[in-house]
Parts: sequence; structure tokens; C-alpha cells
Amino acid sequence: MKILLTIDGSDYNQAVVEELGKRLLPSGTKIHIVSAFDISPIVLSIPTPGGAIGNYYEDVKIVAQNASVKATKDAAKYLHDKNSTLAITTTAIEGSPKMVILKEAETFGADLIVVGSHGHGAVASFLLGSVSQAVALHAKCSVEIVRKKVMLNVKNKSKF
Repeated sequence: MKILLTIDGSDYNQAVVEELGKRLLPSGTKIHIVSAFDISPIVLSIPTPGGAIGNYYEDVKIVAQNASVKATKDAAKYLHDKNSTLAITTTAIEGSPKMVILKEAETFGADLIVVGSHGHGAVASFLLGSVSQAVALHAKCSVEIVRKKVMLNVKNKSKF
């Protein structure tokens, strides 16, 4: 079995890694962990110091790339600690997460893509674009969307 695990280092994606770590996967299962980082929205939304670009783009790219590499390595270590028979590879790729995930799944020959959901509402998903929805609609293999369980503090509070 070949599983493409997609992560971005967020708490939501930690839930994806933990969910996969709970599973009894067959020995030799191949897991390819991919983290896509797209810095164009960051670069366009944050004013540069003094209005000059300088090395700003490269600095932001290095920080984003390092965070993605760390996230993939942390996920690989966690999964390997849970099941040392897994064949795990990692990669961090700059680009649109939707496009990177779909391309990596096809290149890897994935049987399953496991992706997290940030749980945005309908308006936010429309404005931001849902990565999990795009992957589910366009992937050529099965897609599992894992949601993070949110614990609500509802002491003596009622909506009715």
C-alpha cells in the first residue's frame, strides 16, 4: 500500500499524523510525507521593511521551507516510532498545496491520500479555497480527510 500523507505543521495536521499512527498498517507500507509551502500570499500581504524588497522574498522562503522540512521530519519520526516497518520518505515543495499534493500523489502512485481539514466554514473555504476539498475532487485515488477533534468548554452553557 502507498499512502501520501500531507501536512503543514499545524495542530490540525498533527491530528492527521496521530490518526495514521494509530493504524495497524501492513509491514512495508510506503508512506510519502509531503508538505507544500506557498509563500506568495505571505509576500503579497506583508509590507516589506522600508518599502524595499531586498532579500525579503528569499528570507520568507527559507523560513517557510525550514518549517515544512521540520514538519515532515517530525511526522516521519512519530510514525516510525509507532511502526518501524513502514517505508517513509519526506519532501517539502514550494507551490500551491492543491497542485503539489495532486502531482505528488500521481508521481508516487498513491493508493490513498490522507489530508487534514482546518474546519473553515463555508465562507472562509470559498474565499481561501479548501485544499482537502480540491484534493478530494481531483485526486485519481482515494482520499481520506481527517478532522481535528475540538473540545468545547460548555460548563453549564446551553444554546437552548
